[in-house]
Amino acid sequence: MVDPKKRDRAAAPQRLRMAAIGMEAECALLLDGQPTRPETLFGSPRDFIRGELMHRQGTSYHLPTGGAVYFDTGVIEVATPVIEIERGCAARAGRSLWEALQFIRGELDAWDARKGRETRLVGFSAHYNVSFELPPGQPANGRTIEQLAELLTYILPAPVMLLATNRRSTGVGVRPREDRIEITSDFTPSAALMIATATLIVGIVREVMTWPSYGLDELARRGIPVISGFQPMPHTSRKGWLARFDCYPKNPFACDIDSEPWNTERHGQRSLRAIAGQTVRHFWRSIGRMADPYTFRLIGSVVRGGSPSLLDLEDRPPEYEHVGRLCAWDGLFPPAQLGRSRYERVVIRAVSGQPLRMDGRTLRPVGMSGWSAIVFQRDDASREVIAIDDLIERLEDWERA
Repeated sequence: MVDPKKRDRAAAPQRLRMAAIGMEAECALLLDGQPTRPETLFGSPRDFIRGELMHRQGTSYHLPTGGAVYFDTGVIEVATPVIEIERGCAARAGRSLWEALQFIRGELDAWDARKGRETRLVGFSAHYNVSFELPPGQPANGRTIEQLAELLTYILPAPVMLLATNRRSTGVGVRPREDRIEITSDFTPSAALMIATATLIVGIVREVMTWPSYGLDELARRGIPVISGFQPMPHTSRKGWLARFDCYPKNPFACDIDSEPWNTERHGQRSLRAIAGQTVRHFWRSIGRMADPYTFRLIGSVVRGGSPSLLDLEDRPPEYEHVGRLCAWDGLFPPAQLGRSRYERVVIRAVSGQPLRMDGRTLRPVGMSGWSAIVFQRDDASREVIAIDDLIERLEDWERA
């Protein structure tokens, strides 16, 4: 006989109905100034986070902010809930990510006080996830998410370098992940620049997704600059592609981004900033459709050189070395632009454990099935899995309760 819990979980939807984004950040952990594996020091996030946490899977737990925290091969990783794609979605995702980082920093501060130790979070990497689907009603015509990932590896690196990376960076990656594209880069110790990076990525990825072909010949046809001699390599973690420093004729993270010339395949010699700028201009409208006003201006200013890029600095700035202290949420965004998305609100209701009255029944949230569904326990102790899409229409009642 099939376990009812397993049967209910198996019935959970695999895809969200609305396109969504999500962000993740990885931080290394230092204890009294020495690198330490979090799984060795704590075993589980529950060993330093106070209060009840909804278990996710393995050492992963949901946070009161709606995100999740887990240990991943020597780093502490935090992730946002899914946030539906619309104008300003990257600002909402960035706010959610930094809320989670500040929450983790606060819990570590309390642990430090109890134990008489000192922990530090050091920024390591950031991941930007964007839903993938072909335009409605269009045949695939050979278009695959793997082809899209390779094509994006030629488009995204230059502008992402200007917005997100530093002098010690090693590369920008693109990984196909079933129904989403994941862009990997450095952690950025500026919430505003991280949100700018996410906005640029979602704007470009969602636009390229609509192209009738994902072949590399689209680059020449659309006038997108490509550095001569660039050859991406297989990603070092999971399948995908990586634009690493040694995939170029010289290290782009160590160059003068304004004056040092790069040979391009069809556009002569250009500086790295000029290459990034030409790419951004090509996708300016699609980026604008995703951007809040502040971020839209910031992207343009960094690309033009009016606002500093981390690559304008001589070295990686010290803010990386103490996430939550030397770098934190900067409060530059008007609160009206940061309101929680519907998906995020549903997840926060579930994580809080607040019961839901539905059709005369009381359902108590006890877990999540991926990011797409909530697992509820009925009055008779059986379980029911409901897609977060189906819970949106009940969200206001749930919140009022």
